[in-house]
Amino acid sequence: MVLTVLFLLLFLSIFFVLFTPINLWIDTDKNQYFIQLKGVAKASLEPMKEEVFRVKLTILFFDFYLYPLKYKFQNNTEKKVKRTVKKTSIEFKKILRILNSFKIKKMLLNIDTGDWTLNAKLYPLFYFSNYGKGNFRINFQGRNQLVLHIQNRPIDIIKSYINFKI
Repeated sequence: MVLTVLFLLLFLSIFFVLFTPINLWIDTDKNQYFIQLKGVAKASLEPMKEEVFRVKLTILFFDFYLYPLKYKFQNNTEKKVKRTVKKTSIEFKKILRILNSFKIKKMLLNIDTGDWTLNAKLYPLFYFSNYGKGNFRINFQGRNQLVLHIQNRPIDIIKSYINFKI
């Protein structure tokens, strides 16, 4: 009985993770940069004064901080052995199919190039780009902003990788 309950909990947790959306959020105006597996884990970049940034990992309810730009000195006198790694090539069509499984939920691009004539030349291009997905703007006030929200589910990535047709 206990074994079936543990197996059922394991199956439900795998099912939950496969169908939980993965969100990638980039907002340059509010300095928010994170990737999130909703309800399970979140990795975000936080700006700092001493370091350039740190990575905050939140897994379930526990917080961990990583400092990727800290340089660690190691005095290893041992010689490193070079290992040969077999290179596997993934086909370009398969990569495109996986990339097409991602959905853009929100996209906002608001730029000022600093050159009035270039802004005026880009204005019609950005105006006609608004008919598709996204919101593109040219401003003449010196503001630059990018907001990007991309979403996918692990099951969609697996399906696009497995169901590839030649």
